Formats: sequence, C-alpha cells, structure tokens
Amino acid sequence: MGCAVPRFSVIVPAYEVQPYLNDCLRSVLEQDFTDLELIAVDDHSPDACGAIIDEAAACDPRVRPVHLPENAGLGRARNAGIRRATGDYLLFLDGDDTLAPGSLRAIADRLARTGEPQVLVFDYARVDWTGEAVRNVRAELLRHGDPESARQVFRLDQRPELLRLLMVAWNKAYRRDFVRKEGFAFPPGFYEDTPWTFPVLLTAESIAVLDRVCVHYRQRRRGGILRTTSRRHLDVFEQYDRVFRFLDARPGLAHWRPALFQRMVDHFGVIAAAPGRLPVRARAEFFRRAGAHHRRYRPLGAATPPGRARWRGLLLRLGARRAYHLLRGADRLRRRTAECGLTAYAGARRAALWLHYRVQRCRPVDPGLAVFAAYWHRGYACHPAAIEAKVRELAPGLRTAWITTPEYAHTLPPGVRRLHPGSAAYWTALARARFLVNNVNFTQGMRKRPGQIHLQTHHGTPLKHMGLDLRDRPAAARGMDFGKLMERVDRWDYSLSANRHTTLVWERVYPSGYTTLPYGAPRNDVFQHATEDEVARLRARLGIPAGTVAVLYAPTHRDYQRRYAPRLDVERVARALGPGFTLLVRTHYFHAAATGVASPTGRALDVPGHGRVLDVSGHGRVEELCLAADALLTDYSSLMFDYANLDRPIVIHADDWDAYRAARGAYFDITAAPPGPVSRTEDELIALFADGAWCGPRSAALRAAFRARFCPYDDGRAAERVVRRVFLGERHALLPPVVPLAERRPVPAAVAVAVRTLPNVPDGPAGPAGPDRSAEPRAARRAGVVCAAPAAAPAAAPVATPATAPANAPVSAPAPSLPHRSRPH
Repeated sequence: MGCAVPRFSVIVPAYEVQPYLNDCLRSVLEQDFTDLELIAVDDHSPDACGAIIDEAAACDPRVRPVHLPENAGLGRARNAGIRRATGDYLLFLDGDDTLAPGSLRAIADRLARTGEPQVLVFDYARVDWTGEAVRNVRAELLRHGDPESARQVFRLDQRPELLRLLMVAWNKAYRRDFVRKEGFAFPPGFYEDTPWTFPVLLTAESIAVLDRVCVHYRQRRRGGILRTTSRRHLDVFEQYDRVFRFLDARPGLAHWRPALFQRMVDHFGVIAAAPGRLPVRARAEFFRRAGAHHRRYRPLGAATPPGRARWRGLLLRLGARRAYHLLRGADRLRRRTAECGLTAYAGARRAALWLHYRVQRCRPVDPGLAVFAAYWHRGYACHPAAIEAKVRELAPGLRTAWITTPEYAHTLPPGVRRLHPGSAAYWTALARARFLVNNVNFTQGMRKRPGQIHLQTHHGTPLKHMGLDLRDRPAAARGMDFGKLMERVDRWDYSLSANRHTTLVWERVYPSGYTTLPYGAPRNDVFQHATEDEVARLRARLGIPAGTVAVLYAPTHRDYQRRYAPRLDVERVARALGPGFTLLVRTHYFHAAATGVASPTGRALDVPGHGRVLDVSGHGRVEELCLAADALLTDYSSLMFDYANLDRPIVIHADDWDAYRAARGAYFDITAAPPGPVSRTEDELIALFADGAWCGPRSAALRAAFRARFCPYDDGRAAERVVRRVFLGERHALLPPVVPLAERRPVPAAVAVAVRTLPNVPDGPAGPAGPDRSAEPRAARRAGVVCAAPAAAPAAAPVATPATAPANAPVSAPAPSLPHRSRPH
C-alpha cells in the first residue's frame, strides 16, 4: 500500500453474487491507482462468496475480508465495511457491478483538483445481460462547467438538479471524516440508499462532480433485488419516513421538503408501475400507504405537476389503486393505438414514395444535377466532399445536392442543397441526377438508370479484409448478403483508388465492370494546399494549447468485440507524455456515443499537472484533425495511409494484432512493414515517446518507405483529376500529371517536435519495429533531443517489401511531371 492511510476504502458487500464477484473484485484490484483497501463483506452468503473473498485476500494484501455471522442485508453489510475503513474516502460497489478501468485514478485526480470535497458524484453506465452498455441518460447533469468557476465545488442549493440523478450510494465518493462526523449509516431493508443519499447531499458543504463513467451497473437477467417479487418493496415507506425525520431534525433544511416530496411521489409511481415487484396481495396495501404518505408529507402550497402526472399524483394521494391502474391501462392503449397508426402511416408513406420514385424514373435524366453522400449520411465529409467542392470550382454550371440528416446540416457549405434521406426530394434526385457520388453504397432500393454515372470513392486504403474476402469472416461480415452487395457494386461506373495495392484489392473483392481511377485520395489534397496560418487557426479552434505537441490517437473498430472497450488508458498516456503534449482522441465513427476518454464529444479532460486530453470524436472532417496534429498514434486504422502524406511521425500501437487479424483478416502484416515504430504494450508505447524513437531517424526511414508504397498519387490534385475525367469528360492522357513525392511540399507540423524528458518511465522495448537504441545510453536519450520535421521528403530509395504486399507501381504510368506550386517550409 502506498502509505499508512489509504486514499480509498472500497466497500463491497456480497450476498448470492458468486457468478459476478470475481469480476467485481478484479475491477478494483487491477486499477492503475493502487493506493486503496478493498473491504469485502460476506453477508453470510449461502453460496461461495465467502470463499471467493478469502481467495482474493490470500492473493492481495489490500483485500480485507469481513464475514458476518448472519445475513444482515445490504445496508448493514455496508455499515460493517464503514466501521473497518481507514481510507480518506469511502466508495461503495455492489458485488455484481464493476469499476471501469482508470476510474480510481480519475476520481483521485478530480478530488485533488477540487480541493478534497466532502462528496464527489460520478457517472455510471447500465450494462445489460447481453453486454450492451448505455450511459446514464442524465449524464449532462455532471458536466464540470468552466474550470475557473467557483461552481466547480458547490452546495446542493447551487445545483439542485443533481437530485434528478439516481439516488444510489455507489455513484459517489465520500470523505470518511465527513461521514463519521455526521454519523451517517445505512438503515435495514430495501431502498436503503434513499435515507443515506438524500441526507448526505443535503448536508455536504462541498460537492464536486466528475463527468466520467466510473461504475458499470449490471442489469441482471434474473435475481436482482428490483426484479424480485416481494413484500419487502413496502420498506420504501419506512425509508422515506427516515428522510423526513432527518429534515424535521434540521430546520435549516426545511426548504428542501417540496423537492423531496416530489421525489418520493415519483419513486412510489415507479414501484407501482413496475411489473412483478409487488405481490398481488400487497398492491392494495401499497396504495393505501402511498396515499397516507402523500397526505402526511405534502407541503402546504405544493405545486401541482402538469398533465397525467397530476392525475397519477392525485390517485396516489387518494390510494385509488383501481383508478390508477385504469389510467395506466388507458395510457398503454393510447400508446399502442398511436404505434399502430404510425405503422400504418409509415407503410402508406413507403408505398407513396415508391410510386413517386417510379414516376420520376420516367422523366429524363437531369444532366446538370450531381448528388453526393458520405458515411451513411453523416454529413459533408471525406472524398465526396473534396470532389463536390472541386465540382463547384471547375464545373459551376452543375448543381450539387448532398444527402444528410438535420443533425449534420451545419457541415454543408453555403450553396449546397440538402436532401433529407427518404424524402420525396431525395428519391427525385436519385431518379434523375446525372452524377451519383458516395464513399459507401446508396440504398438498396435505388435502381441506376441508363445515362446516370455512379462514382464510388470508398473511404480509405484497405488493410483489413473487405467485400467478398469477408465470406469466411463471420465476425466481420455480420450476416452480410453478398449477393445484394454485388448488385450494388454492379451500379458503379468508376471506382477511385489511391495506390496500386488498393486497386488490386478493390478489383478482386468487388468484381464488376467499373473503371478504376488511380488518381489518389481527394480528401488528402488539402495537405498540399493548406497554409501554416490555417493550421494555427484549426489548432486554436480545437483547443490545443499553444506550443504543445498534438498527438492524434485514432483507433479503429474491433469486429471481435461485442461492445466498445478502449484499448489505451489515455489519461495514463497523457500523464506519461507530460505537459508538453496534447492527446487528441478520435474514436471510430461506429462508436460515436461512446468515447475513449469518458468526456462528452468536443470536451477537454485535463490530467492534473501532467497533460491534456481532447475528445475530438465529434469533429466531422478527419483531414482537419490530421492537419492539426503533429503526430499520429493509431492501431490498424486506414487513417495512417492518409496521414503519411503529411510526412509527420506515425506510431502503431498493435497490442492485439493477432486477435484483430484472426477476426477480420489483413492484406499484409502492418507490424512488419509499418509507417513508424510499433508498440505492443502501453509501457512500450510510453517508452517510444520517452526516448525519442517516435520521431527519430528509424521512424523517418519507415515512413519514407511507406509513403513510396502507398502515397504515389496524393499530390494535391486528386479531386481535380476526378472532376475533369468524370464530370467534364476529359481524356485520361490530358489530366494533370502526378507530382513526384520528392517535389511535394505538405504543410509542416505546427510545432517543431522535441522529445521531452519523461520522469519515471520504465525501461522497455519499443516493439518489433522499434528503433535500434543500443548506440547511446538511455539517460542521454532522455536529455532533450530535438527531432526536427524534415524540410522536404527525400526521394525514397527502393525498399524491399514483404512478399504478401504487392509492390506499389502505378496501374498506368503517369504523364511527365509539370511544374507544381510549392511552398517552402
């Protein structure tokens, strides 16, 4: 243990939770913050809970087992843990729940930043028995607000909305001296959290919040207390008696009576409405007692809630059980009738739109209309966006329209018409537009007409298996209908490719009669045209502190994982990198609702005294993130192929390469031919940054070979070549020739990269593709070596590549180079 008095006492009561208890205990003991004691209380459980606790105590001295002589219930088991606790702060965790990785570190850091408040409230996610995790729907109540504001620490009077959170004990940390001084303890019976949580929040002089999921609240399929039919649910009345007796004993808290009364009424309504909680013979008694409590505790002049809540409250007050259930039955009937009406309306609308589409297909193709979309209607992005912008520049006579939903409407530039997916205008455009451009496939219901031109841009260079290669990869295919996939492929007239490797893969896994356009990746054009001032403005808009090295962390999706799980502890990495670095975290778009840093999209997470983490998952233009970043950290994301065009450092973190390749399949071994050094563990990754390997000579050599192989056409004119060939009908031989790699001048990184000395970094390898570090002592490597970004990419010498990876010769030889606008560094 780190000191005589541990920072945290984590109290885990256990009763009939043997299938889950090991996971619960491990989630605490495997935290990266180790200054804790784990008080595991066996509440005389008839199963193996006691033995599991003893086994854990034998393996880890931080575990303090407590065995009660008889079953006391959840509240009294927690009290037994409180009596034995010695930590600065108390945390409670039920035996079937778990702590999220990194939670104790985040809690400790937040406590330090907010001056040791008496109570810290953090967030949780409900985890269904199927494995699906859903964050607390009221997570917005836990936002920190302005870091400089005094409201970072507050009394409940200043933020009364916190009473809308779930009133449980395990989503808070409590200063132990505060609990002991006030004499707080859990009562017996069900709903024991109610007379604990309300008094604690009302009494605390200093409260802070942490906007992070720290507890995974397991929703058991069977056996949970709230799913058990029992008369013990009537305990709720005695628990609220305790709450109001506490108010009566403290006249200074009397103004909270209306709020607590409303919470009580709402709580009664939840229990009355929950199927299966109350035995049939206890329901009439429940309503009688609910009515008595309503009359007893209703404050004078209490506001009447609006709508049906008013009638439910009145019926509870009267104890009118039959009328209450009749009202609920009428509500259910109304909802079902509305659902049936909506279903009928949706069916009629689909039929009308189908007929509308058929009629529009009979009209002539509109030669002046081009329709664009990207990422299943997720806004103005990727190659289609770059092509659309170039169409407006080079072919101003064409009208362009973009398919997207209202939530992404703000991403559209002025003058671009928005088409709502599934609307009549949408089907009209699909039926009549001359040009159709997408980086995924259009809806299966579309039928391409003679005279229409379909350009498939794709959205990255393939490292993982795609198309027909997924037929023997069920985890990745997820029930894909390959016949329908090929029907959509048959609609393509052109398929865009960024390099020969991509061309060979696409033509094999998407076999059809389209024409491949080996013109480069249009979204990467901006790398050659952006200015240093534009990069500076981008960084300021993202909130990157001036002078810090910005590292973009962009992991990809794992097909073998049922739900999203972060691969890196980004807070630990940020601490290790130090105050000179900012970590930009961009989760894969499949996981837009779940972030790797447990802060809302676009929010910053400061790691006290060390570094900064910015969640940029909601930023729609990934090429802008690349421009803003001084280095890229990724695993197997195709973003590495795009970022290589900037000729800035790339680090590959391949901690699960074997599992990823087995589940998804890969076209070559990225750890054998990487664009930069490779780490296999978090410690190796930190060591790469500690000794400068991430931006050293070996890193530059790997990147040069990678660029020569995968970036032959990305010279800043890819979109122009596409528009001239597809939209203007120019011959291939007359298109702008490709500028050689040696003559390209991508916009330089904003910060001259310098390796900071990282304190207390353990020695360790950098991975199979790491640099040779034997030439100088490790201490010298930490002395502050400067890794200057190269002024220009040197002409790449031929590099041997693995036999599994095709050489990167052009599909067709480009025309001789013409002078190209360049910008000196």
